[in-house]
Amino acid sequence: KRLYKLFLISNIAFFILPVIGQPAKSKRPKEPGENKIKPVNKKVKPKNPKMKERESVDSSLKSQSILTQMMDKGNFQKLAATLSLAAGQSIELRCKGSNVTWNYPSYLDTFKDSRLSIKQLDRYSQLILANSTAADTGEYSCWLQLCSGNKCRKDETKTGSTYIFFTDKEELFVPTPSYFEIVYLNPDKPAVIPCRVTTPSAKVTLHREFPAEEIETDGTDIIYDAKKGFVFQHPTSDHKGIVYCKAESQGAPQISIKYHLLYVEVPKGPPSTTIAVSSSHSDRVHVICTVLGEPDVDVNFRWQYPGQESGRPVIIQNFWRLINRGIGHTTRISKSVLLVEDFEDTDVGNYVCIAQNLQGETTVATKVELK
Repeated sequence: KRLYKLFLISNIAFFILPVIGQPAKSKRPKEPGENKIKPVNKKVKPKNPKMKERESVDSSLKSQSILTQMMDKGNFQKLAATLSLAAGQSIELRCKGSNVTWNYPSYLDTFKDSRLSIKQLDRYSQLILANSTAADTGEYSCWLQLCSGNKCRKDETKTGSTYIFFTDKEELFVPTPSYFEIVYLNPDKPAVIPCRVTTPSAKVTLHREFPAEEIETDGTDIIYDAKKGFVFQHPTSDHKGIVYCKAESQGAPQISIKYHLLYVEVPKGPPSTTIAVSSSHSDRVHVICTVLGEPDVDVNFRWQYPGQESGRPVIIQNFWRLINRGIGHTTRISKSVLLVEDFEDTDVGNYVCIAQNLQGETTVATKVELK
């Protein structure tokens, strides 16, 4: 009996111990419902983190799927939001698509720079900039055009953009064609002092010429953006005056050009327009349409006159100038002059001037008769 009891106890221990200690493989049949619980302990690759990673990718990189940089040995590289290259290097950008439009620093067009070339090939457009300089610093972007007949529009889903710094120790500030610029301070919109740098890590400060002092950049009302310059979020008349920027980067500090800040306060709305008639000779008549407005707001003019339908020849000239109203206030005078030579009976009647800006249009008229 004792031997039989020992036999039973040893067999019970044999089955119990593996459960208490480390899990052991069992070849027993699976119980119903066991498969529903077991997968919890399986090591499965999580799918959600991948989706989160994709969602966390910077949106600016997503928009650059069609813009790449040609590297050495035929390799391509997708471009980040910013890129720094040493001045003197050449760069080749490619934009996928059969109908591509490019945007780049405007002065390259103004001076018809031969260093820039753009070619549209079957599957992509190629932009090459040779022997880069500090002045080439700026935004380079491309997009596909969707055309139907003669009308084309930008495909917002297929664009690419990058801001390239062409660094140059001798030119910390992006060179400009002038040595003095006017910046208008409007209380209704931010103003930018465009002292951009070629080295994004450069330390830049803003200074007033008189009285000589550094203007504090608080990061709220006045901020600095290496791609734009100093931004006045809420300009006031206290900001007017002459200022300049100073940059430092591993060497002697450099000074930018000077900027004359003019405070502008002109009521918003359609153009304030007047019309008048003058004649230097009995057979020559000038009809003058004048608009007073903000210095940086363009005005477009249209005319209606008696001989228009019959094709009567007239000469129309448009021009504008700035006038200083004192205490830093500046106004833009825009004029359109319609000249009728050899004034005849067919020219008698109403002369209508339509002046238009972003806020609307104003129509004025005057009657002109033979003397």
